[in-house]
Amino acid sequence: MKACANLNEQTKLNLLERVKELSCLYRIAHLAANAGTALGKVLEGITGILPSAWLYPDIACARIVLDGHSRSAKEYPKRVRHRQRTPIVIRNKRRGYVEISYVEEKPERDEGPFLNEERALLDAVANEIAVIIMRREAEQEKLNLEEQLRHADRLATIGQLAAGVAHELNEPLNHILGFAQLIKKSPGLPDQVQADVDKIVNSSFHAREIVRKLLVFSRQVSPQKTKVDLNYIVKNAIGLFESKCASDGIEFQCVLQPDLPKIDADPSQLHQVFVNLIVNAIQAMSKGGKITISTLKDQAKACLLVEDTGIGMGKNVLQKIFTPFFTTKDIGTGTGLGLPVVHGIVTAHGGSIKVASKVGRGTKCRIELPLRKEDHPDR
Repeated sequence: MKACANLNEQTKLNLLERVKELSCLYRIAHLAANAGTALGKVLEGITGILPSAWLYPDIACARIVLDGHSRSAKEYPKRVRHRQRTPIVIRNKRRGYVEISYVEEKPERDEGPFLNEERALLDAVANEIAVIIMRREAEQEKLNLEEQLRHADRLATIGQLAAGVAHELNEPLNHILGFAQLIKKSPGLPDQVQADVDKIVNSSFHAREIVRKLLVFSRQVSPQKTKVDLNYIVKNAIGLFESKCASDGIEFQCVLQPDLPKIDADPSQLHQVFVNLIVNAIQAMSKGGKITISTLKDQAKACLLVEDTGIGMGKNVLQKIFTPFFTTKDIGTGTGLGLPVVHGIVTAHGGSIKVASKVGRGTKCRIELPLRKEDHPDR
């Protein structure tokens, strides 16, 4: 009878443990199913659920460490007596771990004071966490891709509009400029009239330059390609800014790959790209700083990197930098066409541009341009 009673007691205990485990997994699944809950909150919620499934829930605590960041529903103790841990592996890469600890001494069981069933549950929870993270990251990647597609579509639409507007404006601008120059040649013009005509001419040239930039952005101006040494473009353009940077307390640092292969490109357009990037960097460092320019070969690409230590940009601004006429500068100090033109030129050359920035930390631009076929025979 005593043996039967002990067996019944053990069966009840095992059944209770199974119910606790299933309840734990159900609550985790229910928590993860709420798409509106941030991943960090989901992980914290899991650490609040886990202790109830262990043999000694009153002295148990849990935490999840992901990518170096620790999360727990309550403050995790600095000292624990026993610890059970399982790694979180995502796409064959260890990203962290999930851990259960006891803060008091408990008698030895299957794994220290822990049960074999608890080890199996912890492994299952770690796998579930990995699935949750992969699903959330896939959703975020999908959102990012959709936003990139929408952005590309907006740029294409704006490019078509810009091209049409530019062509329509070119003829009247040329007429204004031509007639203004004829007026200037008229004898006996009063000084005030002469000054006013000069303003018309200068404004017409400025407007024509904006039209030209619009055409470049919309890729209506085809690049005149030849063999170009990217390092030469950089060295030549830096000379334009050395004196200004020295007076503004801005330091230049160049790290140019000496054996960088030549590329097929329009040298004047690449010069414009580099000048625009440097001008933006200088304007972002009104109190001085450092500009680092690098060139390198990355597989079948020649790369140009321009990095500054300026004021940087927030996420909202960063998303709009390639939109024509968008600018954070004061009225009259910028047209908002610098980076859109850079984007248009780089794209027309079959390349890509990526910009990373943090407020107060500076900005880094990376331009990749395809190498000539004979310089990458593996392609």
